[in-house]
Amino acid sequence: MVILFNKWLLLVSIPVIFGTALRPVNFLFEKHGSEYLIHPFHVSVVEINHNATDKTLEISCKIFTDDFEDALSKKFNAKIDLINPKDRSAMDKFVSSYIHENLQLRADGKPVTANYLGYEIENEAAYAYLQVDNISSVKKIDIINSIMYDVFTDQVEINHVVVGGNRKSVKLNYPEKMASVQF
Repeated sequence: MVILFNKWLLLVSIPVIFGTALRPVNFLFEKHGSEYLIHPFHVSVVEINHNATDKTLEISCKIFTDDFEDALSKKFNAKIDLINPKDRSAMDKFVSSYIHENLQLRADGKPVTANYLGYEIENEAAYAYLQVDNISSVKKIDIINSIMYDVFTDQVEINHVVVGGNRKSVKLNYPEKMASVQF
């Protein structure tokens, strides 16, 4: 898959053989003069949506599955298979623990607790879903996001926050962890 970020940057997912498995590896092609330089690309995306009707913050975390499995395996010293788990309950515990440890939120200056709802795999990405209840309105969201920082020192975190139909985005580059969005 090739995605054009702008006229100079391309993201390509190339199938590469690791051991006996064919897994996608994501590379960033960056144009410098007439040449393209290639390097691995490590990014995750957190989407936070305020649902005023349900009085919740709906949160999704999108992480490349192969990288996420590596991070979970390293952290929990266990065999991790998010795509075809032998024990889905164990995988849910690993994902929940990792996300809760690496993503904290404050709504209007107050810490909130996100309830883990589950995860799913879509193409090359794992999506973890969380929800914060009893948030009738929000003017400011503080984010502490260190997802995958324990694995990659070139990790990029894209954080999108939607409140009242208004979308604001913040990018964090390793080692930056903190961002605030006001509405």
